[in-house]
Amino acid sequence: MRWVPIVFGVGSIVVGAIFTFQGYGTLKGSFMTGSRIWLWVGIACIVAGVVVLVVTFVADRSS
Repeated sequence: MRWVPIVFGVGSIVVGAIFTFQGYGTLKGSFMTGSRIWLWVGIACIVAGVVVLVVTFVADRSS
């Protein structure tokens, strides 16, 4: 079941990148475009995804 946190981590990074680009105004065509709150939500999603991946791989290495 190690693949579940890996999929969650990668998915969070991808969604976070989309939110970040929309919040920054790079991706157009959404109500989220140019809204700074989505920039910070995206950054938080990216950080959460990286933390999940790091914890998953560190836990796998120690067991």
